[in-house]
Amino acid sequence: MAFEGLTQRLGQAFAKLRGKGRLTEEDVKLVMREVRMALLEADVGYKVVKDFVARTTERCVGQEIMESLNAQQQIVKIVNEELTALMGGTNARLVYSSSPVSAFMLCGLQGAGKTTMAAKLGGYLKRDGKRPLLVACDIYRPAAIKQLQVVGEQVGVPVFERGTQDPVKTAVEAVEYARAYQHDVVLLDTAGRLHVDEALMDELARIRDAVSPSEILLTIDAMTGQDAVNVASAFNEKLELTGVLLTKLDGDTRGGAALSVRAVTGKPIKFAGTGEKLGDIEPFHPDRMASRILGMGDVLTLIERAQESFDAEPEQADGMARRLKNADFTLEDFLSQMQQLKKMGPLSGILKMLPGMSAVGDIDIPDDAMKKPEAIIRSMTPRERRHPEVLNAGRRKRIAAGSGTTVQDVNQLIRQFEEAKRQMKSMLNSPRGKRGRMRFPLGR
Repeated sequence: MAFEGLTQRLGQAFAKLRGKGRLTEEDVKLVMREVRMALLEADVGYKVVKDFVARTTERCVGQEIMESLNAQQQIVKIVNEELTALMGGTNARLVYSSSPVSAFMLCGLQGAGKTTMAAKLGGYLKRDGKRPLLVACDIYRPAAIKQLQVVGEQVGVPVFERGTQDPVKTAVEAVEYARAYQHDVVLLDTAGRLHVDEALMDELARIRDAVSPSEILLTIDAMTGQDAVNVASAFNEKLELTGVLLTKLDGDTRGGAALSVRAVTGKPIKFAGTGEKLGDIEPFHPDRMASRILGMGDVLTLIERAQESFDAEPEQADGMARRLKNADFTLEDFLSQMQQLKKMGPLSGILKMLPGMSAVGDIDIPDDAMKKPEAIIRSMTPRERRHPEVLNAGRRKRIAAGSGTTVQDVNQLIRQFEEAKRQMKSMLNSPRGKRGRMRFPLGR
């Protein structure tokens, strides 16, 4: 995930304040020097860093420590607030037109992931109840239209294309088509270049003038560093951007672009791509991203992912909740929970959304970490899954052979399952559980 290096450096800087009861000017200067270096190493623009450090220092110097906060917590609170403000303060929603069809124009340099992001955004809008239409306006890059058709089919969003005719004409016809066939959003996947040039900007300006899009969204690769800021400034000057889409935020990148783009252009980051799958897109929340950067986790996004995963199968979730309340949790439920967890993304990414886990550093959890327990459970008969007490030595040996594991692996899984079930039963039998205060949010 982006910002890992920044998170660790900031954590080391704040640790120097541990045990202090009041922030002195010397303390603040020492920590701000470390913060400045951490931000510069993360590829944040020099002027942005300079202004950020100046504002933060001014707020920190001489401040009385708030009740229940020590010096370390106080300065983290201030840096958190300033980081949030730097990235825009609040989540910037998409702006829709008052007409029946809203046009969103996606632009950017070649290789930024624009076509994939168009499909991701189309899939997101479809899940949100919209009827989007993808439009192929890139007639120059080989196989660009075919790529859009492939990813469009994967997310279930139709693609409008007219081959190699003038992209401006294609955009106009797409809006008319959307109006006729009741699509309420058109996503224009425009052409990119390897660098900003007049021919590219002229074509984009003509498309803008022809369809009057309610959003002009610049797609930026988070891995391009400071050059992304220069690109954003050039596009904003020519097209008057309304927002930014950040791709590859899950990559091994310093992430400085996310901290710099808003400050340099004044345009908010509206969505971020968080993985390679077409469902890996989420609205950009500056406050949540600031919390992630400071190692404070992002529980709200984690909860939203869990709710989306379980809402997709409400009957299964309701049944799970009833069995949990009755302490009638089986290995079939255990398998179902693992499958739902996989839908939320890589385990290492999920763990880093929990408060304090970023400070641990790199969490090496292989993507196939759940394959072994899944294989073991799938090698059982339905009766064995529902009644694990029947698993004698012979059955366990057969299951191990069928799943390509060892008897020790099978025994370990059964022990983990029994311990989880025992703890669940203990919580349900506690006074709080008996009073009915226990909640099962994931099971609705």
